[in-house]
Amino acid sequence: MIVAFSVTPLGVGEDVGSYVADAVRVVRESGLPNRTDAMFTSLEGDWEECMDVVRRAVAAVEARAPRVSLVLKADIRQGVTDGLTSKVASVEQQLDRR
Repeated sequence: MIVAFSVTPLGVGEDVGSYVADAVRVVRESGLPNRTDAMFTSLEGDWEECMDVVRRAVAAVEARAPRVSLVLKADIRQGVTDGLTSKVASVEQQLDRR
């Protein structure tokens, strides 16, 4: 399964980088394959692993913010591993053909 999620603290002003870093730190320390871009953090694992990491990432932000927004998207597909890399590689391969 691949989970893409965004945790945003609310009520803390415009500079939210340190709060987001707290969430990303939880993800990176989980040991699950992951990547972060400007909009989302994606991670790959089974349901329990992924949801636990998301829960802990939200809790890390919630510990310092009065309100937290969570956006989550999941690709639940049994038997697929290394989806974070292989999905992007497939698109890149198609781009190289043109």
